[in-house]
Amino acid sequence: MGKDVQGLTVVFTGDGKGKTSAAIGVVLRSLGHSLKCKMIQFIKGTIDSGEIHIADKFGDNFKISRVGKGFTTARKYTQEEHKEAAQKGIEEAVADMEHGVDLLVLDEILYALGKDLVSLEQILEIIDMKPAKMHLILTGRGLPKELEEKADLVTTMQATKHPFTAGIPAQKGLDY
Repeated sequence: MGKDVQGLTVVFTGDGKGKTSAAIGVVLRSLGHSLKCKMIQFIKGTIDSGEIHIADKFGDNFKISRVGKGFTTARKYTQEEHKEAAQKGIEEAVADMEHGVDLLVLDEILYALGKDLVSLEQILEIIDMKPAKMHLILTGRGLPKELEEKADLVTTMQATKHPFTAGIPAQKGLDY
């Protein structure tokens, strides 16, 4: 990155859809500038989400790590198993910052926070240790005031109308 780059902390939050999609949009823009990008997904698990297939096309410039065990409401795993997986994500984020990624996305980390899989202190520590030129994106619902104050940019996705309320399930390519 250039000498005038100031790494920002960005949050995509709210009850509307599009938080991960917005983060992927920033990743694609960064890849266009040959920046090294990493996304750690704290919840999604094994869902066949389109971004996984995109990452494969960018080789070492874009990696996605799926540490999550899936939605915690599914009850397939215990709370402790979900927490262990999220803690591995925290460790991985710290390691990625030390190894020079230009953009790090902690996808669904706010969900993980809301489910007590990670702590507010851990997220604040990650923000504080972020290299000066690295961009950091956090996504998920339930943004605490402390994180809002630390962020350089917060965008709230607001649900005005959603097909789910009309009984339309998530659509491949649009929602995942």
